[in-house]
Amino acid sequence: MAQRPPLSGGDPVGYQSAEAAAGSHQGRLNSLRAAVLGANDGIVSTAGIVIGVAGATTDAFAILAAGVAGLTAGALSMAVGEYVSVSAQRDTEQALLDLERRELAEMPEEELAELADLYVQKGLAPELARQVAEQLHAHDALAAHAETELGIDPNDLTNPWVAAFSSAISFTVGSILPLLAIVLAPADSKLIVTVLAVVAALVLTGFLSARAGGTRVARAILRNVVGGLLAMAVTYGIGRLVGHTLG
Repeated sequence: MAQRPPLSGGDPVGYQSAEAAAGSHQGRLNSLRAAVLGANDGIVSTAGIVIGVAGATTDAFAILAAGVAGLTAGALSMAVGEYVSVSAQRDTEQALLDLERRELAEMPEEELAELADLYVQKGLAPELARQVAEQLHAHDALAAHAETELGIDPNDLTNPWVAAFSSAISFTVGSILPLLAIVLAPADSKLIVTVLAVVAALVLTGFLSARAGGTRVARAILRNVVGGLLAMAVTYGIGRLVGHTLG
């Protein structure tokens, strides 16, 4: 097996500095998840709608109207869903932080002992754990307990408005490609052009998500493409069935 090149590229100090400057992995992963989810949902949902309608009718205006309606409804749904979800998460985090503040105010010694015990559970010797807990309590007791006990950064709570707008924008960007493809393509090749455009878009989002997350590119692309093709095949089949039944 070929030996992998060193992560640092011969500059461990520079590598560590760049990693620190990149910030929280959790924050970047959450942003990546929202962006990829929104874009993929836009691509697949809109492609499924326009291809399903194309299976039932060749009327270009009907296909365009369905696509625009799907784009609008999907973007708004993503925005509202993300806002509600993140708001609920933020409210829960705020409630936990409020409870922690009260505990620190009413029983500081017990909270200090609790923090020291948490560090013991992580592997520190009891004496060292006590010293660390005392220093962190003196610096910022709430932050120490929030991060160690609750897994929350009190200075970096998720903003529901940012999440809502990001999801709506990523969904819209993803939706535009299949909508333009099926509207602008020649009548006799609308379906094949749309399918190819969707596959290309899913390959791109799979590649970008894998590179950003440091995971295997082939697996991410395959997952995206297979899911998208399956969704388009099902909706096209339903459209054809409805079109023949009602036509």
